[in-house]
Amino acid sequence: MDLRYEAFCFVDPLFFDEQRGGGENGEEFSTAVPVPAHGWVCAERGVWRYLRRAVGDLPLQGWKIHVSGTPANAGRVLLEVSRYCFAHSISFKHLRTPQMVLANNSKYAPREGSGKLATIYPRDNNELKRALHGLSEVLSGEPGPYILSDLRYGEGPLHVRYGGFTEQWVEADGRRVLAVCKPDGTRVPDERTPTFKLPDWVTLPDCLEPHLAARRQGNPADFPYRVTSSLHFSNGGGVYLAQDKADGREVVLKEARPHAGLDRDHVDAVARLHREHDVLRRLAGIPGIPAVHRLFTVWEHHFMAMDRAPGLSLGSWLAHHYPLTRRDADDRDLPAYAERARAVLGRLERLLDAVHERGLVFGDLHPMNVLVDEDDQVSLVDFELAFPADGDTRPALGAPGFKAPPGYTGVAIDEYALAALGLWMFLPLNALLELAPGKLPGLLGFVRRRFGLPEDHAAGLLRPGIPPAATELDQPEPDWALVRKSIATAILAGATPERTDRLFPGDIEQFQVGGACFGVGAAGVLHALDIAGAGRYPEHEQWLLDSVRREPPTRPGFFDGAHGIAHVLENFGHSDEAGRLLDESAGLVAQTNDHSLKSGLAGIGLNLLHFADSRGDRDFLAQAVRIGARLAERTPEPPGKFAKAGLVSGWSGPALLFVRLYEHTGDAVWLDLADRALTRELEECVPTDDGSLQVRDGEARTLPYLAVGSAGVAIVAEHLAAYRPAAESVAKLPGLRESCRGEFVIHPGLCYGRAGLLAALAMGRHRGHDDTAERAIALHLSRFAWYAMPFRGGIAFPGNQLLRLSLDVETGGAGILLALAAVFDDRPVLPFLGGPRTSVRPDRGK
Repeated sequence: MDLRYEAFCFVDPLFFDEQRGGGENGEEFSTAVPVPAHGWVCAERGVWRYLRRAVGDLPLQGWKIHVSGTPANAGRVLLEVSRYCFAHSISFKHLRTPQMVLANNSKYAPREGSGKLATIYPRDNNELKRALHGLSEVLSGEPGPYILSDLRYGEGPLHVRYGGFTEQWVEADGRRVLAVCKPDGTRVPDERTPTFKLPDWVTLPDCLEPHLAARRQGNPADFPYRVTSSLHFSNGGGVYLAQDKADGREVVLKEARPHAGLDRDHVDAVARLHREHDVLRRLAGIPGIPAVHRLFTVWEHHFMAMDRAPGLSLGSWLAHHYPLTRRDADDRDLPAYAERARAVLGRLERLLDAVHERGLVFGDLHPMNVLVDEDDQVSLVDFELAFPADGDTRPALGAPGFKAPPGYTGVAIDEYALAALGLWMFLPLNALLELAPGKLPGLLGFVRRRFGLPEDHAAGLLRPGIPPAATELDQPEPDWALVRKSIATAILAGATPERTDRLFPGDIEQFQVGGACFGVGAAGVLHALDIAGAGRYPEHEQWLLDSVRREPPTRPGFFDGAHGIAHVLENFGHSDEAGRLLDESAGLVAQTNDHSLKSGLAGIGLNLLHFADSRGDRDFLAQAVRIGARLAERTPEPPGKFAKAGLVSGWSGPALLFVRLYEHTGDAVWLDLADRALTRELEECVPTDDGSLQVRDGEARTLPYLAVGSAGVAIVAEHLAAYRPAAESVAKLPGLRESCRGEFVIHPGLCYGRAGLLAALAMGRHRGHDDTAERAIALHLSRFAWYAMPFRGGIAFPGNQLLRLSLDVETGGAGILLALAAVFDDRPVLPFLGGPRTSVRPDRGK
């Protein structure tokens, strides 16, 4: 699970959203921190409330003070902070509600920034010194979590870090990140890591030297264990492999940070660690339960040492053995897998029985807390939510799809989670049940039929009174015209034109790049509706126009910035506004080194070619050629540990630009460059155990997807094959296409899921009928029923992580609508992916 998503699930049960104010019962800190009558300007942005002096500008960067706090003392701390800042005319910002404080310090909030309640912006080092001294006098003794990116000042809630005061940007590792300036004006990333780092050109102020020395003394060399690797991090602390310095024994160390990693009951990681220690002592001697050795404190952090349980997590075990991810899963393999999986479940049930016999409930059963060894023996780890079986306690945390619904108590909580694992081991889509419990009968019916399971398998999940969540896709022969209309209906029903930050709910990225962009915003959704034949919507086009006038894009890219928005506006006839966006982004384009279709030069160059065609203006062609030349001069970086190859993020994007430049110029050098770029992509690909060719991601995982994965490479190889069928990279096309045929895909969406595989298979139809590909297309179409959910008279789909619905192109309903248009109408699934230009002949040079 991508841990970033949890923080966007607090506000709305259906869509990802940012906490924007109006906490429970309308509780806002603004009532405790009123704006002075004169001399101050107040503004709200996302979770923050900004209070700035009306006269005088802030420096671009400098030493800033972060104040931490807890939900219990946040109001009291903010009152003291505001009094000091108003009295001394220092600008600051603060979180807006107690609920935002809890979300910002929850277990899976981003570690590097968690704990921040307020940020204070001193104008120079003298003001920094005075503010730290003055605030420490009034805040002494107030608890607050340590802000990991910072240096703590004294023993209270004050922390400091050198960084940007206003937004400055720079590209780094293919991403656009916040920046600070070196003395010579060079912009470098404003690193926000979970450790305190002093930029090499910055001198530590004298007032901070004792506190840095105290921090260093807080990490003694006599720590009793030697850490060898990290296993997991959360905002509450880490989990590490270590060796006991005394006897060399390998142990697992769990770390807990005070006041950090809060659950809904405001219990912190330290309290949960102590609870887990007591539980493990009570369960001592049960096979499959790790023995605990000691509980100790070093500096501010608490640690527990215990035995290392053997094996892989059940999630990793499934990734190695689950048959439906492979193409043409042999029906003879399914009963064998079913027998093995049910045996693992049986061993887990007996282990839980042993825990229950000791009077305890595990309380947090999910795939990452179950380990399976080479002999399929099981262990349980992570007992921090365990509780006595004879009470009415319920865990305040829980994994989506495995936590028991309200009304379950005692051992019934574990029994429900075990039944949930019984579903998950055969169809790992449990998170869908959080959104639509009525999907359960259909999912259970599928696994029982597909794997030959008994009718009572996982029956413990079924509850009376849950209405079904069926859609047209659940029919034996769906009416695809009705399905497509229903998807468009849901998209339009989900629009929020009254909001200025977004029009269509989508992925959490829209809160970073803006709600107007192509990939996760309004421009892409309106494009998809138009391409799929669902119509034009002037009122929503006006929202898009108003949005870019109100907040001009700060990124130039196609998926996440000005060029994608301009593309859609140009196609809709808003030529003046489209041209203005291109003109205003020219400076950003000149600074861009990113090669990708998503954010960088490939998408920008392709869009300039589009403008050259739409306006008949050869100046746009000349600009695109110059961008192509910039990319041609680049030496693609060698493959790294984690995948980048694919249409949206990899060198497949530049390869597509090179093919299109050949179409426009007839210069075969561009085809050479396209082949070279795709060959670089293929260096990241490996053959899998089913014979397909997929993009390697890390040590064990491979990816078949469109954005990052082999489907994206395949789509561009199809375009190159039209002109140079004997190219080295084109020879790998069959293996790339085979990767698109797996039956199980965890997400339904276009860029990272099933819809992208479907579109890649449909792209090959221009070469003639292919029975194997058509069977795979039919299979993908039938499996959309797994994810489809009724929504306001239409059909909606979950986005990334399956935690909330999404309507956007990259992850949601708009992208699926585009994929269906590609299958049924032969429409390009994304801009620039249409067929070859008929006026251009194949190049026979190679």
